[in-house]
Amino acid sequence: MIFDIIKKRRSVFPTQYNNKPVSKEAIEKVLEAANYAPTHKKTEPWRFKVLQGESQEKLGLFLSLKYMETEPKPKQFKVEKLIQNPQKAGAVIAICMQRDPQLSVPEWEEVAATAMAVQNMWLCCTEMGIGCYWSSPGLIKHMDDFFELKMGEVCLGFFYMGHYDEDIPEVEKGPWKDKVTWM
Repeated sequence: MIFDIIKKRRSVFPTQYNNKPVSKEAIEKVLEAANYAPTHKKTEPWRFKVLQGESQEKLGLFLSLKYMETEPKPKQFKVEKLIQNPQKAGAVIAICMQRDPQLSVPEWEEVAATAMAVQNMWLCCTEMGIGCYWSSPGLIKHMDDFFELKMGEVCLGFFYMGHYDEDIPEVEKGPWKDKVTWM
């Protein structure tokens, strides 16, 4: 039932992943789920770049070097984390958004549509028992130095995926009623 999957959706981080690879079929299913996201004027702005194996290592190295280059006082633990996290994942998917060249809808709607695509990916991973999370480090503003991004395309973050062994704890949420005003 979809409500149960929504309630089970969690951030599962690379430190929690085991070494079991994420299959190409699972990644393709997740990307297909993303493609069913709603989009105003059918612009379908989501774009994804799948990294596995050596490309994950290159991403980690790029992020760590860019961090050391741009951070006045880089912290060694962060350098190591930037190198290791992509390597620990079964796959990393760069989440990109391609701006509609006609600017037919506001940019925030394109970002929202891409976020809905990512939510579909997250729910699909939850259903398949694959851990994942959306990382949006400040370094994403430099991703045009790593990827060949098209005109109007921006990177919004990374979708880390990996299998895990431990139980993921229930999440504490405030009551939904505290966030609603009935008119």
